[in-house]
Parts: sequence; structure tokens; C-alpha cells
Amino acid sequence: MDNIFSFKIKRTQFDENYSPAETTRLTTNFANLARGPKRKENLSNTLRMINNRFNALAHWDNGNANRYCVSLEIISVDIAFKGATDYFPNIEILQSSIVDTFTSTKIEGVVGNNFSSYIRDYDFSVLLSKHNKGKKQFTVPEGFGDLHGKLFQLFINSETYKNEFSKLPVICLSVSENKTYTKTDNLHPVLGTEYVPDSTSLTEAYFKKMGLNVRYFMPANSAAPLAFYFCGDLLNGYTNLELVSAIATMETFQKIYRPEIYNANTAAGRIFQPKLSHQDHSYTTIVYDRQERTELAIAQGEFVEKEFIKPYQTVLNALSTQTSL
Repeated sequence: MDNIFSFKIKRTQFDENYSPAETTRLTTNFANLARGPKRKENLSNTLRMINNRFNALAHWDNGNANRYCVSLEIISVDIAFKGATDYFPNIEILQSSIVDTFTSTKIEGVVGNNFSSYIRDYDFSVLLSKHNKGKKQFTVPEGFGDLHGKLFQLFINSETYKNEFSKLPVICLSVSENKTYTKTDNLHPVLGTEYVPDSTSLTEAYFKKMGLNVRYFMPANSAAPLAFYFCGDLLNGYTNLELVSAIATMETFQKIYRPEIYNANTAAGRIFQPKLSHQDHSYTTIVYDRQERTELAIAQGEFVEKEFIKPYQTVLNALSTQTSL
């Protein structure tokens, strides 16, 4: 089964001139910013926030906090059955690069960062809704996330991935409203203070099927912990600058999209329960429509169901139930 798919990668520069491709999920962080009359201003301000945060975290030999500049590329991954010419949009992630202006060198950052997936839209916005319609108690359908997890693992183990990237991805998400996080004594020089949750979540289980573990860290001068999903060794498998690039990029997005948590006026304490209803926070100058984002996720999930899930149901079911790759 692992030989029936092929992958294709397209790279798009994320800068102030970025416009989303037709196949880009409009709910994804970077595409959401590039819409409306203030799109160029939004993009420029976002990139400025990323660079400022990067230089604040990478403070060694950087007395004026202006040594580094972060460059971002959108990595669009399309999937097709081998031999077919029609590719289906699968996932989009970000790859960061760091320009050291002191040495005029370009340093590879992290691949992953943001994670955008059409099939994830289908799973969470369509499949879960259908499964629980009319039920008094929320349940998860059997095999939930199996297909998505298998396709993701096929991609990161593919020659396509290995030819493009030197390390496995690190994906950075916001913390969950449904959990309480407790501060530990573990302190990393870049990731900051580690927090541990009081329970697991559906998102954690979903990403586990992708082969990803999770740890929660709050970097210096942050308002809340971030969830870092990774394969392998998060603390020792990446350089300090690579980790800083992930933090600067994704904390900026979270300040824009989750200001109640990540742009709060008071930082998380020893016990932390994030709430989107939290009032003591500041807004950035960049805003977005949360309701529209929810509606678009449903529309995109229905697109996946119609164009990919249903036409290839038999072979996709066989892949989902495969016990190993």
C-alpha cells in the first residue's frame, strides 16, 4: 500500500506580496492574513513581528537585536496515485530560513511550524459532526485519524521529503482550552519552561497517529505555553536557532489568532487554564474573522469528502486499516 502514492512539493515565498494559491486552504494562518484591503499591511506587520521576536530570543552576540532576519516558504504538498496526472492538495507547512546579517550567511530553520491539512478539515469539521449528530454524548468514530496519520507518515518517509529536507518536522500549535497545565522545574535555554497537561486530548491522539509526540514549553517573555509536536528528540535534535525560528513564527501567528491566550497582559502562572473568553489581553493591529474561519473549514472538509474520500473510498479504507508502513 505504501507504494501507491506519489507526492509533489511546491514552494511559495511568504512575504508582503504573497497571495494564496487556488488550492490553499483559506482557513490556514498565512492565507488568512493575505485577504482584504489591508492584506499587504497585515503581511508586512506579521513578518516584522516574527523578526523582532526572533532577535529578542536569539540575544547572544546580538546586542542591538537586529542581527537576524527570518525568511518563510510555504511548502504545499500534493498527493496522487502513482501513474496519475491529477494531484490532490494534501497538506501545507512552513519552512523557515534565517539570514545572519553579520556573516551574510543563510541558515536552515525548521520545517513544519504551521500545519494545514484538507483531510484534517474533513475529519474534524465533517466526519465528527456527522458521527455525533443527534447523540447526547460526544464520541469519536472508530479509526478516527487513521487515514490522515498514514498519509502523513508516508510523506515524511518518502524520497520526496528526504530529498527536500534534512530534518523531521516540528509543528507548533496553541494549547487547549479543555486542559489545565502545570509548570515544571524543567527549563530549556530556548524553549523555556516546560508545562505538563492534566489529561490527553483528541488533538494529541490525532497527531499521535501521525507519528508525533508533544511537549509543552513557554519561552522567555511569552504569555502562555506552546504545544510542540515532533518526531525523535525535540530538545537535542535541533539547534537553538532552528527552535527560535519555530517559536518566533508560531507565537506571532498565535498572538494574532489567539490574543486572549498569547497576547494576554498577564503571563501564565504555575497552574494555567487557557480561555478564549479571557478579557485581560491586547489585540495586535491584525484581525481576522473567527466565524468565517469555522464556516470555511466545513466547506473545505466537504470538498475533500466529495473529491478525494468518496471517489477512492475502497483503497483509502485499505490504507487506513494497514497495521504498519
